[in-house]
Amino acid sequence: MSKALPLEPAPDLRGRLALVTGANSGIGFGVARRFAQAGAEVVLAVRNPAKGEEAARRLGGRVRVEQVDLASLSSVRDLCDRLNAEGRPLHHLVNNAGILAPPQRSLSPDGFELQLATNHLGHFALTGLLLPLLREAGGRVVSVASLTARTARLSPEDLQGGTYRPYAAHGTSKLAQLVFALELDRRARRHGWGITSNAAHPGGVVTNLQVTGPTLGGHRAGLAARLSTRIYRLPGLGNDVARASLLPFFAATGGRAEGGAYYGPAGFAELAGPPARATIPARARDARTAARLWTASEELTGVAFPGSGD
Repeated sequence: MSKALPLEPAPDLRGRLALVTGANSGIGFGVARRFAQAGAEVVLAVRNPAKGEEAARRLGGRVRVEQVDLASLSSVRDLCDRLNAEGRPLHHLVNNAGILAPPQRSLSPDGFELQLATNHLGHFALTGLLLPLLREAGGRVVSVASLTARTARLSPEDLQGGTYRPYAAHGTSKLAQLVFALELDRRARRHGWGITSNAAHPGGVVTNLQVTGPTLGGHRAGLAARLSTRIYRLPGLGNDVARASLLPFFAATGGRAEGGAYYGPAGFAELAGPPARATIPARARDARTAARLWTASEELTGVAFPGSGD
């Protein structure tokens, strides 16, 4: 078990702008609710606008909906074009949207494996294209990783290769997201971008991810999805959505949350509990792997950050 970090008073975020991807349900909705309750203006970046509008009505406050499909680079660019045209400084970006373990290999509109496209490449492009707004605000970027990153493998030169295994592919996409978060902070410091980046994982939590991924294409949810759903509902072995949403929110706003850090639950095996420092997998700490992933991600998305090639 990790030592829980001291609880902090709710921050006053009036006058600040936050964008949360996948914010119409689950952890994303919980994070958006925390931002709204703290007084921030919140952009719900969602794939389904109707579901986003329903979420906005439930949240109240200064909340608006923007459509984006993280699996589609053209959709990501369209959203970023709209936000950059507005020119509003962006104080908080929470890269949360994700898909979990489709039973069969599916491709994004750009030809990438769907989990890699949604969980990592879309967020990589989103962050790069919104970097001017983040820099203007001295913003903080939080990437929501997963416990599946612990045992995942990552080959930056062959991100989509090999036999497709649903949960292994999910782990790879989430490990890539974690590596990106840590490398983004390193590069921000090196190049003086004036932003910070960290990551958080929610522990064991049951959301619609356990249903939407494993049932894509009309398939029944797999054994792993059904088993994890039951386990995470046991006392001490899972967070509910309200508590799980505290992890990314703390990473995005907490005074004790640092750039280049990784946060997860303080309880047994990082499955449940309040925020604490999470264990960073060895593969996520390797600077050479991070540099290779960064280069591959820029090539695949066509989005280059300042200082690329340094």
